[in-house]
Amino acid sequence: MAAPTPRRRTAATALSLVAVVAGMVGLSFASVPLYRMFCAATGFGGTTQRAAAAPNEIADAVITVRFDAATAPDLGWEFHPVTPELRVRPGERREVFFRAVNRSAEAVTGTATYNVTPTKTGIYFDKLQCFCFTKQRLLPGESRDMGVVFFVDPDVLRDRDTSEVRTITLSYTMFRVPEAEAPAAAAAPRGPAAAVN
Repeated sequence: MAAPTPRRRTAATALSLVAVVAGMVGLSFASVPLYRMFCAATGFGGTTQRAAAAPNEIADAVITVRFDAATAPDLGWEFHPVTPELRVRPGERREVFFRAVNRSAEAVTGTATYNVTPTKTGIYFDKLQCFCFTKQRLLPGESRDMGVVFFVDPDVLRDRDTSEVRTITLSYTMFRVPEAEAPAAAAAPRGPAAAVN
């Protein structure tokens, strides 16, 4: 059998390089959703969990859940928790509200990201309803209360890594959405929220 010609070797090398570049581009697009799936499954980085319902068990212990809010500098909003903290029993379903006020002279759309600290408790902090990742459009001077329904899983007390935790902080950061991506969206007002994230 004859050895491949230089032209065939060059074509095979070029084809291999194109396949590697295409694979790298594909991985770069898949990395964000794969990272989110990993964080959601493991609670990595303080990522909270999603749940359909609170558990039947409610523990006797009490954990203080603090709420924190921040905004990106270009947003022009005031954003803060209506209640700075709650004392909750693990397994108990609770609801808290965050208030956003557009202090700018134009309509602005924002969206929030979140995490909990200590980060090791992320796997035990479950949200039933949340405004996170939902685009919120506020007119100048408009305000909106956005709800989060959550519970702390009672397993947080049984896990040797988290059994000593008695304070958890849920933090949100609100970012401006570029206007090209900002069609008006309904917020999660007082009462049941529109989206679970």
